[in-house]
Amino acid sequence: MPSVYQKASLKAVLGLFLDAQGHALPEHTQIKSASSLSRFFNRYRWPTRQVIRTARAAILEQLATHPVRKGVPVRLLIDLSTLRKTGKFWHLSTPTEDINAPEPWVRMLNGKRGLHLVVLYIVIGQRRIPWSFRVWRGKGRPSPNQLACKLLASVPKSLIKGRTVIVQADTEFGTVEFLGAVRQRKWRAVVGVKNSRLLQDGRKLKDLPGKAKRGLQVYLKDIDYPLTVSWFWLKRADNQRELRFVASTHPYSGVYLIRLGRKRWAIEGFFKTAKHQFGLHCFGQSTKIGVYRWLVLSLIAYLLAHWVDLWAWPPVLDWKATARLTLEKLLPSVLWFQLLRQIRRNVDIAAQFGFEIIIKSLPDWAYREW
Repeated sequence: MPSVYQKASLKAVLGLFLDAQGHALPEHTQIKSASSLSRFFNRYRWPTRQVIRTARAAILEQLATHPVRKGVPVRLLIDLSTLRKTGKFWHLSTPTEDINAPEPWVRMLNGKRGLHLVVLYIVIGQRRIPWSFRVWRGKGRPSPNQLACKLLASVPKSLIKGRTVIVQADTEFGTVEFLGAVRQRKWRAVVGVKNSRLLQDGRKLKDLPGKAKRGLQVYLKDIDYPLTVSWFWLKRADNQRELRFVASTHPYSGVYLIRLGRKRWAIEGFFKTAKHQFGLHCFGQSTKIGVYRWLVLSLIAYLLAHWVDLWAWPPVLDWKATARLTLEKLLPSVLWFQLLRQIRRNVDIAAQFGFEIIIKSLPDWAYREW
């Protein structure tokens, strides 16, 4: 069981993430000192995996209590996101001569230096659930595609029972291995594929437009089952157009396949929100367990705010206001201590206007509760 001190630190951390300013640094908290939060992340022996299990059990309980109608499919969105880092981060980026030591986490990938996460994001109706993630540890270790296949295995059967499952991913995951893993589970894959991808007859996908209709079934090289493909022209920032392809293991119509493929961008919106509202990318811990805990608690803060917004009436539809509402509903003590700290810090201003503010010490039971 966590100690009273650890509970207080946990509340302070969640309050830090739910401040929704995008710069959730420990020194910005008004509740605890930065050093105490550093100890909470890096030194204290609290069960991180148990926190994850508890959060997932709460998610499944919420879905069981407020079920989505049966006809709504489950969409599993998988993508790679980079939490960019420009500092040295010796404990995360310096290789070691010990072959048994864990590999560095901060690496270069696709021209970006940082911590690279493969994330599984579940969408069921209006529910948005960051379910799991894996850290890419560099060459010689499991690739992003292999990590994505492991994430598929983490989806609980109770979540998808009796529902159509659609797995959506970017072109990086349009590999034989990933498509096979989805098809083996009898799910439907909708992934982007490069226009230079070869067909079994030697042609390239980019040779199809103008000669075939969207929704055509083709056989790609090294794949012995048909894929339905469709395409569209994407307008770039420089006003140039780029030919994009979407492939599916299910025979969708060409128009619907494009519409379904575009829904994959929901995970990009999630990444933007998690980073710039809930401080996912602001980790600066001195240990890998500290970084891992930071990521987990940041995603839990996002999830809490999403669920509060989902049940709020009228809908808030603003992440900053939603985060504030989440604090009011779930962590009112954080707001109360923030208010007390602000009053103490500005008591001299009140004196300038002839007011005297007297704050009595809290009783022992209040400190125990906090």
